Amino acid sequence: MKIAYISPYDLSYPGGVNEHITGLAFAAQQQGHQVCLIGIDSGYQAHTFPDTCVVSRKIVKFTIGGATARVGLAPFVAARLKKILSHHHFDVVHLHEPLVPGLTWQLLQQQAVLSETAVVGTFHAYHEQKSRLYAWGRPFLTRLFNRLDSLIAVSPLARDFIGQFFPGNYHIIPNGVSLARFAPQHQAEIREKAESANRPLTILFVGRLDERKGFAHLLDSYARLKPKLPQLRLQVVGPFGPAEAKPYQQRARQLGLNDIDFVGYVPPAKLPAIYHSADIFCAPSIGGESFGIVLLEAMAAGLPVVASDIAGYRAVLTSGREGVLVAPGQPALLADAIRQLAGAPHLRQQLAKHARRKAAHYSWDRIIAKTLTVYHNTIKQNQKRIYQVSPLKNLGNT
Repeated sequence: MKIAYISPYDLSYPGGVNEHITGLAFAAQQQGHQVCLIGIDSGYQAHTFPDTCVVSRKIVKFTIGGATARVGLAPFVAARLKKILSHHHFDVVHLHEPLVPGLTWQLLQQQAVLSETAVVGTFHAYHEQKSRLYAWGRPFLTRLFNRLDSLIAVSPLARDFIGQFFPGNYHIIPNGVSLARFAPQHQAEIREKAESANRPLTILFVGRLDERKGFAHLLDSYARLKPKLPQLRLQVVGPFGPAEAKPYQQRARQLGLNDIDFVGYVPPAKLPAIYHSADIFCAPSIGGESFGIVLLEAMAAGLPVVASDIAGYRAVLTSGREGVLVAPGQPALLADAIRQLAGAPHLRQQLAKHARRKAAHYSWDRIIAKTLTVYHNTIKQNQKRIYQVSPLKNLGNT
């Protein structure tokens, strides 16, 4: 098959949706399919998939659900999209977050070019509050939504969130993780790391510094822990620059914390090593998570997880088995959970073992198999529909 993946977000900026798209693209390519990414690329960092059609370099930023979205709203890309679609004759066009303003809107309006193409939409988002965009724009968005031939949601939460405005038959296909990429290479080093009582103990945070990611609560927890656990270290990794890190660095100095490592962006090739060098992974998000790709990465890397007890994380992690879940926005409870794991190397090792097993359920081999089934079924449905409406079908009766 010839497959196109389309993201409304800046392809060069790390994020859950783009990680999912790239993972799908590589997995489909390994299955022998021809794959192309179509999107906006601001040049923030290099995107990792080589076969990419960049239709614009312009992005705008807006805040939604406590996070900053970087979307392409270039008004003059319709002609480029039409040219790409007409040239490649894709069997499947797979849009992610198809109702987010920008590129996916423009692509769904290419109805003439897509008349014989299977159009699939995956919905990722979940927020505790209803979407004002979906509520206000429902009349217009319904017309776009109806142009999707098949629907996917990455979790029941994502399905229920979008389904309250746009009901339909959604397939649940979760995010995936590359086990080969993140798996620890040396089990002996894992045991040595877990059992050594004198070495520094690293807590790892991976993500943006958006409010809903909850890093401020982890910072307060770290300040509570540090006096009694001087061996603790905190490493902060994600697509943020000096301006975004500055308020947290100032807060750290006020708390007397001088050893926090604000790493910033790490290239994808080096990210597994970051996970492998840590001891505990912490995801203190306060909400708005439909799944949690970083949890999968940490679990595949063999890290015990301390995370907020929110619906999106409960879908991935069972408290007491792969990690520990605590009430969101509670630094004291977060500190207690980290303290428990810091003082129990064998418990960390046990949780890590279960975490790796759980992550295996989300391998890209499994995820792409389910996704390809949706593609094949959608193509068959479209072929049947085209045959039924074709004026040639009744020639034998004339």
